[in-house]
Amino acid sequence: MNILELLRPQPGLRVLVSGGAAGIGAAIADAFSQADATVYVCDVDPSAIERTRQRHPTIHTGIANVSNGAQVEAIMDDVHAKLGGLDILINNAGIAGPTGGIDAIEPDDWERTVSTNLNSQYYFLRKAVPLLKATSASPSIIAMSSVAGRLGYAFRTPYASTKWAIVGLVKSLAIELGPSNIRVNAILPGVVEGERMYRVIAARAEATGVSFNEMKGQYLAKISLRRMVTVDDIAAMTLFLASPAGRNISGQAISVDGNVEYL
Repeated sequence: MNILELLRPQPGLRVLVSGGAAGIGAAIADAFSQADATVYVCDVDPSAIERTRQRHPTIHTGIANVSNGAQVEAIMDDVHAKLGGLDILINNAGIAGPTGGIDAIEPDDWERTVSTNLNSQYYFLRKAVPLLKATSASPSIIAMSSVAGRLGYAFRTPYASTKWAIVGLVKSLAIELGPSNIRVNAILPGVVEGERMYRVIAARAEATGVSFNEMKGQYLAKISLRRMVTVDDIAAMTLFLASPAGRNISGQAISVDGNVEYL
C-alpha cells in the first residue's frame, strides 16, 4: 500500500464524538466527516447541536449531560440504532472547572468537574466497548486529556486531577483491551487558541492579581514554540490515530502542545 494511503482513515468508519458540537470536538467531528466517516455527535448545548445540524446535515446528533449516566446510556442506544455499531470512540467532553486555591474551591464545583471530565469517560466506555469488540474495522478509543495531565497545575487542581486520571485510565485500558484488538490512546492538548482558553487565562489572571495580557504572555513563555495550538492540530492527531498508520500505537499519552515546559 502507498504510504500516503496509510495516513487516511478507512472510509465508512462509525465515529462517536462526545462534546462534539463546539471547540475541539467540533473540529474532530468535521475532520472525520470530511474523511467519509459516519459521525455521531453528542453535546449538552442544544444551540451548538443545532449549529452542527445546519453545518453538517449528515452528522447524527444527540443532546446529553455527560455527567449523567442514564443520559449517556440513552445516547449509546441511539448510536447503536443509527450507526449499527461503533468503530471509533472519541471521549472528548469536558469542562475547565473552577480556578482558585484548594481551600477556596467549593465541593460542588469539584464534584461537577470530576463527574463531567472523568466519570463521563466511564459512562461511555462501559457501553461502547462491547460495540468496539464486535467490529471488524480497526477499533480505537481516543480520550481527551490535557497537558495538565502530565504537569502540575496550581489553582486548577480539579481539572488537573481529572486529566491525570484519564491518562491512567487509557494506559490501563490499552492493556485490558489490546487482546481484543482495540487501541486506546490519550491526546494531551496544550494551550488551545480560542474563547475557552481566553476565559481560563482571564480567570487565572484574576486569581493571581495580574492583567489578562500579562497572564497570556506567561502562558506563551512556557511553550517552547511560543505559540498556541489550534483545534485543527488536535483533529489531525485523531485522524492519524484512527488511520492504518496508527495501527500499532496504543497506550500512549500524546502531547500536541508545542512542548509546554511547565504550567
